[in-house]
Amino acid sequence: SRFLRKPFEFSRQLLRVESCSITELQSLIPLAWTSLTQKLRRAPGISLLDQRKRFSTMPEIETNERDSELFSPPSDVRGMTELDRTAFKKTVTIPVLKVKKEIVNKLMRSLKRVALQRPGIKRVIEDPEDEESRLIMLDPCKMFTHDPFEKAELSILTQLNVIPQISEYNLELTYENFKSEEILKAVLPEGQDVTSGFSRVGHIAHLNLREHQLPFKHLIGQVMIDKNPGITSAVNKINNIDNTYRNFQMEVLSGEENMMTKVRENNYTYEFDFSKVYWNPRLSTEHSRITELLKSGDVLFDVFAGVGPFAIPVAKKNCTVFANDLNPESYKWLLHNCKLNKVDRKVKVFNLDGKDFLQGPVKEELMQQLGVSKERKHSVHIVMNLPAKAIEFLSAFKSLLDGQPCSSELLPTVHCYSFSKDADPAEDVRQRAGAVLGMSLEACSSVHPVRNVAPNKEMLCITFQIPASILYKNQSMNLENHEDPPIKRQRTDEGFSEEKTQIASNT
Repeated sequence: SRFLRKPFEFSRQLLRVESCSITELQSLIPLAWTSLTQKLRRAPGISLLDQRKRFSTMPEIETNERDSELFSPPSDVRGMTELDRTAFKKTVTIPVLKVKKEIVNKLMRSLKRVALQRPGIKRVIEDPEDEESRLIMLDPCKMFTHDPFEKAELSILTQLNVIPQISEYNLELTYENFKSEEILKAVLPEGQDVTSGFSRVGHIAHLNLREHQLPFKHLIGQVMIDKNPGITSAVNKINNIDNTYRNFQMEVLSGEENMMTKVRENNYTYEFDFSKVYWNPRLSTEHSRITELLKSGDVLFDVFAGVGPFAIPVAKKNCTVFANDLNPESYKWLLHNCKLNKVDRKVKVFNLDGKDFLQGPVKEELMQQLGVSKERKHSVHIVMNLPAKAIEFLSAFKSLLDGQPCSSELLPTVHCYSFSKDADPAEDVRQRAGAVLGMSLEACSSVHPVRNVAPNKEMLCITFQIPASILYKNQSMNLENHEDPPIKRQRTDEGFSEEKTQIASNT
């Protein structure tokens, strides 16, 4: 970097410039600095030490815009589709304060407010002209104020015998100095949304690019890898999750094509092939929430278990877990992760359609559980995390069990997930779940908002105990004759049926 020092009174004599005229100097200085130079030249009597008179006051918005322009990539990278890191070089002029090297540490604590806060850029550098001194880089935005130094800061400078004389340093910025958001904002068409967020799945960055971003997809993928340590592959989802096994097609945008990954969630480890199973890191909090509801000795039926994010933490609480998934790959990795987390003896794993699982293993176990001692203290929970379709599977509970009903406190609790685009998503989920069951859930259910999936699309979890009138055959037969007409009509309108196509799992 080329160094020059010139007081802010901008006298005509430069202390050190390598064959650089005033005209050439101005070409290196950003707009804000050039404007300030011109103003200060018209006031030759300004004193270097008079902090209150040195700078003209500038509006805050104008200052922020200039600061943003100062640290933005060069304008000629706009429209770049193939990443050229060398095109991001740019020279900016930074205000610096010269101090003796032995007082730098003491001084930096007092100058935190005005010191340059820019990731990847050193705030203290060597003085090319004096090995006994150091240069403290200052925030240009803070220097363009009426009082760049506060009284306390000036007091410390005086105590340490530092003259508050600001000089300039020509700093070369490169690709490494810019954030991913800044790079993409400079490259993509002006005014377009910038992708800087992604789901991290181990070493994989999973993006959902919009149509206007697709021409830049390979560049975006490479920037995500460059700017996020540990990310070695960037992929883009290229279809909706609408197939039998709930995995989605993806395109590798940049980096290695290895989709075998390992993730840590809530202190548990999961390994899987991301291209063949479904995994959503945004559900971590929900996995914890459900896990905390169960106590040691409880029973969990996980109908759409995926690779185990509900089943494994619950099993670690000394609960009995029955975990199922239709996807053979999810089933394989579910078995693997149970062993990996040392809960394989507490989890019974199945590879069945959700309806077959409910009407087979779940029915058999419930008949045994609910027929045991009436003083049983543990509870039974059924998790159905397949938001696109889970509500339809509630029909499997109708007339599921034979015999006399158990006491109401022993009835299983269902946690069923769903998406909703309704203006009142909680009421929408209650209505749809009630329509499938043939009863109202208004007074006997709770709805928990899980996350916002997309604009006007929410993911929710409805929790309720299955009434004996629904669960037991002899009770259900009596209920059919008194089914509420409006709910009957809604079931017909929405076309719910007992027979469902095999679909797959969701974590």
